[in-house]
Amino acid sequence: MIDRLQSMFKTLRTRGEKAMGLFLTNGFPDPESTRLLLEAIDEAGADFIELGMPFSDPLAEGVPIQRASERALRHGVRMVDVLRMAEAFRSRSQTPLLLMGYINPVYRYGVQAFCRDAVQAGVDGLILADLPPEESQALAEAAQAADLAMVYLIAPNTPSDRIRQIDALATGFVYAVSITGLTGSQLQSYETIEAYLARARQFVSRNPLLVGFGIRSHEDALRFSRYTDGFIVGSALIRLVERLWDDSTLSLSDRLEAVQRFVYELKYGAPVSTA
Repeated sequence: MIDRLQSMFKTLRTRGEKAMGLFLTNGFPDPESTRLLLEAIDEAGADFIELGMPFSDPLAEGVPIQRASERALRHGVRMVDVLRMAEAFRSRSQTPLLLMGYINPVYRYGVQAFCRDAVQAGVDGLILADLPPEESQALAEAAQAADLAMVYLIAPNTPSDRIRQIDALATGFVYAVSITGLTGSQLQSYETIEAYLARARQFVSRNPLLVGFGIRSHEDALRFSRYTDGFIVGSALIRLVERLWDDSTLSLSDRLEAVQRFVYELKYGAPVSTA
């Protein structure tokens, strides 16, 4: 529902807070752990969550999210499983949930059926990394009819006029990719990224502006969200989960606690008080 997403942004603006979004691939590191991780991320303070739809050819993704998709696909995760996970999450939480992925699986499912089933599962919006606005009319119309928000991406090389156009078409937020590259890439020039975000801020007026790709710490988030309404972290979380779940010496509670600590510190920059 668009209203749930918009209400979240409105509440945060009233509080003077930035929105924090976390990305997690459905079925990673395994289907049952995805469910537990979504709960942990939610409880740790995520303002919204992006649930990744596993795909065999994730063009915009760096190695961590590529591996997460491969791992999920090995577990046999399908689109119907993504929707079931969304439904299970929605039964426990009102935190906005968006589906993020690529257009081919959506076409295969059927655009109208996908939007219908997504909103019935409690999904609030869609992010399709390989779907430019010029090719999105069918999906955008189906999403609008189903009351799903559409999020479009901009990059450092996006012309100002196009940023303005994308802002006019988006109904959820505008996703500012921090680099011209893949998710999880090392940030190079902070000054260049800041200049790009400051420019984007001038032309995004209808929607919230959020920044993602390459953010790994509270310091990164704090620096870039000066120019935006919030930030999104994906690869850093995926790396952490992969490392934790591959360590057989850790208990499940230890793993989940480490994830919650990471999420909390991303937003607040300090460990949870035990006093």
